Amino acid sequence: MRKEIFSKKIMDWYQANHRNLPWRKTTEPYKIWLSEIILQQTRVAQGLPYYERFVGAFPDVLDLAKAPVQKVLRLWQGLGYYTRARNLHRCAKLVVRDFEGHFPNSFEGLKKLPGIGPYTAAAIASIAFREPVGVVDGNVFRVLARIFGIDKDIASDAGKKYFFSLANELLDEAHPDIFNQAVMEFGALHCLPKNPKCDGCTFSKQCEANQKDLQSLLPVKHKKLKIRTRYFYYFIVRDKNKMLLKQRNGKDIWQGLYDFYLIETSRRKKTAEVVKTDAILTKASILKESRVFRHLLSHQKLLVKFVELKLHSTKEMNLLARRSELKKFTKPEISNLPKPILIDRYLKANP
Repeated sequence: MRKEIFSKKIMDWYQANHRNLPWRKTTEPYKIWLSEIILQQTRVAQGLPYYERFVGAFPDVLDLAKAPVQKVLRLWQGLGYYTRARNLHRCAKLVVRDFEGHFPNSFEGLKKLPGIGPYTAAAIASIAFREPVGVVDGNVFRVLARIFGIDKDIASDAGKKYFFSLANELLDEAHPDIFNQAVMEFGALHCLPKNPKCDGCTFSKQCEANQKDLQSLLPVKHKKLKIRTRYFYYFIVRDKNKMLLKQRNGKDIWQGLYDFYLIETSRRKKTAEVVKTDAILTKASILKESRVFRHLLSHQKLLVKFVELKLHSTKEMNLLARRSELKKFTKPEISNLPKPILIDRYLKANP
């Protein structure tokens, strides 16, 4: 299929079928960047309210840069992949500090910013600045692999390089913004991972996958993540109208978010057995314990149990707080803290 035919077909389809989304009504690099970061590993239906809240709270990059990171994490709560939020804040501060609040206007310049990889840089450069550079995300991999019958591994460096080259070869250089959004939208709405809408598809006659019944085999992706299982026991201690929580630090999951006193084990155990391993908690009374919650992350499966405890003296509570960097927070204070969604749901169900 000639480049011109592919470009015209995909852009004609886009003009007739694309969703009416707020970031498509602007060429402001800040808002395009914000939408792209939010929508990484997030469906549009889930990401749209977050985008609107962020734009409402931080109308421009200067507002975001000035905000405390805790507020950014709190607004991000529920989206997961919190490194995205921390990089969002770092990037805003850098753009204000080094570029006077203006994003670099090129693909190469954008790639140098924290949290902005080739895909995001290409999206901002082509949509905000109309630089002719192809965008390649999961949707684009799927569309190009199926239509052109490409069996190269999209998880390999060679495969990524090939698809990026093909996307740039097919690109409509006069309308890179429309072209890139068209291919992504076609993958999101039409050329679906499962049950693609091949009947009546504008590419049905040219599509290699449709002609050879290869839809379920393309794109090819060989790399698989190893899923690690972790066992979390959260211990909830109340002091009148306050609760003990701590901020997570280090390089583990949920960095910068707040949770309860945690004991992690290498296998599933009875709560009483876990409590006995802790010199302070072994003296406490177990008030109630939850069922086991399963919480899936991209590369981890958490099996989590919540246990409400009663410590029998102020001395024990202060010792536990000091040893584990726990602090007492009132309910209004807790509501403003950034927390893993699992913690937030537990608190709402157990006020």
